[in-house]
Amino acid sequence: MHLLDLLSPGRVKALGPVTGKKRLLEQVAKLLGDSPEVERAVFDALVGRERLGSTGLGHGVAIPHGRSSKVSTAVGAFLRLGEPVDFGAPDGQPVDLVFALVVPEHFASQHLMLLSQLAEMFGEQAFRDQLRTARDSAALYALLSDWQAAHADGG
Repeated sequence: MHLLDLLSPGRVKALGPVTGKKRLLEQVAKLLGDSPEVERAVFDALVGRERLGSTGLGHGVAIPHGRSSKVSTAVGAFLRLGEPVDFGAPDGQPVDLVFALVVPEHFASQHLMLLSQLAEMFGEQAFRDQLRTARDSAALYALLSDWQAAHADGG
């Protein structure tokens, strides 16, 4: 499974300001859920994971993630925020690049593999810079697609 399998152009967004972490997670849940019931379960899973410790990686990046019995397949969303939000990241920097992920309860190894791919992707300073300067949601999706294509063969 690859990261692009989780995304659709409609779940890649350049957003304006968000008032805080909780509001951000609510917006993510709306993108990831296909019904009010699933949205609520996704939100609860993301908030529950954040209570264990921040999913902020540093360098302005966060990967909120969780597992839920209400989703049947892994799904993700990418958001670039108009203004950074405090996410409790280890480096103290607020977050403006967010890749959210929710997977079915039984997706243990797949979940870890996807998180590893995300850490690799966002570990590249040049790529983070490109995401921050992309003109719109379509350009963000293209960048994510291009990164995936360039790394699909392990190189």
